[in-house]
Amino acid sequence: MKRFILSSAVLIALTLGACSNDSDDDMTPPPPPPNDVTYANDVKAIIDGRCLTCHGNPTANGAPMSLTTFDEVKNAVQSRGLIGQVENGTMPPTGSDLTSSQVQTIKDWQSGGFKQ
Repeated sequence: MKRFILSSAVLIALTLGACSNDSDDDMTPPPPPPNDVTYANDVKAIIDGRCLTCHGNPTANGAPMSLTTFDEVKNAVQSRGLIGQVENGTMPPTGSDLTSSQVQTIKDWQSGGFKQ
C-alpha cells in the first residue's frame, strides 16, 4: 500500500512538473493596445489635410474615389490598399509623404476596429 501511495505521488509530481514552463516568454506582458484612435479625433484631420485636394467630392486629378466620409476612408483602407499606398509613397502623388506617425495613426485606427 505504501508503495502504491509513493508511486502515485511520484506520478502526480511528474505530471504537474511537465505542465510547468520555466520560459520567460510567458512572463512578458503583451504589448499595450494602440491608443484609442478614432476617425473623428485622429484620422479625419490627416485625410482632410493631405488627401482631399484630389479625393474630395467631386474628385479631381483622376482620383478614383472620394475620401470625404468615414465609410469611404474605411473602405479605402479595407479594400483599396490605402495604407500600402501611403507607406510606399504612391499617395499622395504630389507634395510630401505622410509622416510615419500619420501612417501609424491610420494603422492603429484599423487595428482598433475603425472607431468613429
